[in-house]
Amino acid sequence: MKEYDLIVIGSGSGMNYVSAMLDANPEMKVALIDKDEPGGICLTRGCIPSKMLLYPAELVRDIGKAGNFGIKASIENIDFKVVMDRMRSTISEDIEGIKHGYTHITRLDFYNEAAEFVSPYTMKAGEETITAKMIFLCTGSKPAIPPVKGLDDVDYLTSDDVLELTELPQSLVIIGGGYIAAEYGHFFSSMGSKVTIIGRNARIIPEEEPEISVLAKKMMSEYMDILTNCEVVEVKKSSEGKVVVAKDRKTGEEKEVMASAILVATGRSPNTDILKPELGSIETDKHGWIKVNEHLETSQPNIWAFGDANGKYLFKHVANHESTVVYYNAALKKKAKVDYHAVPYAVFSYPEIAGVGMTERQAIEEYGEENTVIGFYRFQDTAKGMAMSLGDEFVKIILESSSQKILGAHIIGPQASVLIHQIIPLLYTEKQDATPIMYAMDIHPSLSEVIKRAFYSRMPVNEYHMIMQAYGLE
Repeated sequence: MKEYDLIVIGSGSGMNYVSAMLDANPEMKVALIDKDEPGGICLTRGCIPSKMLLYPAELVRDIGKAGNFGIKASIENIDFKVVMDRMRSTISEDIEGIKHGYTHITRLDFYNEAAEFVSPYTMKAGEETITAKMIFLCTGSKPAIPPVKGLDDVDYLTSDDVLELTELPQSLVIIGGGYIAAEYGHFFSSMGSKVTIIGRNARIIPEEEPEISVLAKKMMSEYMDILTNCEVVEVKKSSEGKVVVAKDRKTGEEKEVMASAILVATGRSPNTDILKPELGSIETDKHGWIKVNEHLETSQPNIWAFGDANGKYLFKHVANHESTVVYYNAALKKKAKVDYHAVPYAVFSYPEIAGVGMTERQAIEEYGEENTVIGFYRFQDTAKGMAMSLGDEFVKIILESSSQKILGAHIIGPQASVLIHQIIPLLYTEKQDATPIMYAMDIHPSLSEVIKRAFYSRMPVNEYHMIMQAYGLE
């Protein structure tokens, strides 16, 4: 049995500080175990390859709007294989670079195998049994597959293997109505597929503010069919392709949708079935995510779980934040606490969506409706928005009325993932004060003005919802 000072399972964010730890301790020996290509889910089959596909999709949509400005433009051809090959070749180069880098890290052994516990602090990597007094569990996650009748009898895609496609599906049904469905619905519809999204919730992207979900469905429906509040009850083959049977959860009515391909996008699930954490005395919750405390330590001392493994927030930037906390605690022996009060996110759909901090519901639950105000402004009511011929896209700011403390922000519209960064840093200040945005100068005309104007257009919660009703977003 080989002995190490540290075992890292997963080569994504788990490797963020390993080089620093090796540099600080010339006697340290590290084992890295990853059953997949190195680099982590974000690089190999997650956010990076998907965004490489979504940028060409955005170009297609923008070209499609050229006629609104008196510009006659058309797309002669979309070479789907070129779009996919560009993504794959870039990702492959990065993966090979990481592999090459591992060979030059002294005192690090890379096991390209599945990892599993055999006893506390002892693991099996392929045929090798290894042990360490410190372990980082960064096991990632995998696509969740719902128990749908007939699904196992047909070929279907997930967010993993969709990246391997070489031919564009003529038609595509996406089972699921969340972030992944919205992004891939945007991509495949822009490439030329006839896309149908089937979501079981009453709203598309149900994690969003309700009015943002309503507007997202309205705008996305220009390019694809979206069925909400529908449960997929069966999948079957036919001579013409695949048939997805969906039942309306309110009326019970069944609808059949024919497609040449199916993409299952119903969320993520843990990899702990492979890890066998119970043999290492590692506690998991009822879903299989690894339990951690506020310091990200598991039920076993000196064993840490971060990234998707703990199931908190399945975002790469959160995993990076958590890796810093673990580094402080495991390597520097501090007592740093993980901070989730302002986790930002973006959905690279069309329109783009982004948010940070509390939702309106969360703010009202904590501060009360009488002490919560909403800032609201539409893109089209700014000079730049008017120049871009924008519609109902908007910014929503949630504040505590007495202190004007920023509690949360939500955006639907162009460059939402960029604009939200005007607000994120303020949520990490002591007072979360809106003053810097409200009194700083904005370039005029620019999209950023919509943020400031939202802060200046604060109103009581009930007044805000009257406006949403008037705009048909409730």
